[in-house]
Amino acid sequence: MIPVPLASLSSDDGLLIGEIGAVLLFLGLASFIAAKLKFSPVPIFLVAGLALGNGGLVPLSLSDSFLDLGAQIGAILLLLLLGLEYTAGELIGTLKERRSLGFFDLIVNFIPGAVIAHFLGWGVVGVLILGGITYVSSSGIATQFIKDAKWQKLESTKRAVAVLVVEDLFLAPYLPILSALTSGVALATGLISISAALVITGVVLIYSAKSGHIPHGPTLLGDSAALLLTVFGVALLASGLATFIGFSGAVAAFLVGLLLTGDLAIVARVRLAPLRDLFASIFFLFFGLSTNPADIIEVFIPALLLSILGVSSKYLTAWWSVRGVDEPRAVTRAAVLLISRGEFSLVIAGLAAATTFGESLGALTITYVILTTLFASLILRRECQREIIPHM
Repeated sequence: MIPVPLASLSSDDGLLIGEIGAVLLFLGLASFIAAKLKFSPVPIFLVAGLALGNGGLVPLSLSDSFLDLGAQIGAILLLLLLGLEYTAGELIGTLKERRSLGFFDLIVNFIPGAVIAHFLGWGVVGVLILGGITYVSSSGIATQFIKDAKWQKLESTKRAVAVLVVEDLFLAPYLPILSALTSGVALATGLISISAALVITGVVLIYSAKSGHIPHGPTLLGDSAALLLTVFGVALLASGLATFIGFSGAVAAFLVGLLLTGDLAIVARVRLAPLRDLFASIFFLFFGLSTNPADIIEVFIPALLLSILGVSSKYLTAWWSVRGVDEPRAVTRAAVLLISRGEFSLVIAGLAAATTFGESLGALTITYVILTTLFASLILRRECQREIIPHM
């Protein structure tokens, strides 16, 4: 007997499923072509969303609830995998070792966004939001660039990764605070939410730094299905509960990742990576679909200015980070890994969607991400063509 849900599908349902399949096929082909050209697929996903959303060239009747849920899962998986990459001890250790670098990076990259937000009249909250968007580089794009260019063993790469780690650590308290500020709650309630966010984040970081971890059994490591379902389920449960109490669900997933250490974290990264890639693609596509291309025209000049400033400021950070490194073109290679803004900038913009300037911010952010990623991809291609560094 055919299951009822399948048997009861209408022709419209079949068309919707076909559209989803066609979109995923397109994203897959775009990723393949981008990899061959040594470009990040993120701008392609965003542009595809702009073309297929409201006001685009070929609007699709995809389910808003499906895309919204897929985008949320994508954000959760992005931060969960980020947490699995590090331990709290490593993050705190890196912060102590690179305090001057982290401070320099924050100042030169936060200020351009803050200044533009001020001139746009977005107030203090807008200053904090756009400053964060221009500050945080994309760890995901940088990781892909490192793999494509085979720069894993270079000292300039290690220095750039240290910058990324410090920025990732900054997100832990920043995102929940921003979530509380943009939720529109009363001052007293907002202070309680911010305090709770800082306490939760601090407790997890301290617990993890003192070798605390979520216990696991050897059986779980050997069973792909059990590991995938357990870790993914824990992350979704933590994110759902966190959202229910007013805490950032994506940050909750990041903290879960920090608590998973050792062999469990290594295996979980491998098992969850394909799932992350799938839902991250939907996340970028959804952000493009939710932005009207007409809005980009209004913010293109500020976005272009921000992009030029963003490329320049990350070059300054790269220069500061590789001081003393005896390696040809070290500054440029480090800058390539830091220029792209991506998933975290979009997450920050998503938190501010309900603000009075949310639509303009979304259009500005998507344009900024596309431009900085394209700049970085072009510089990466040029560096690879120079063939100064032999493939290792």
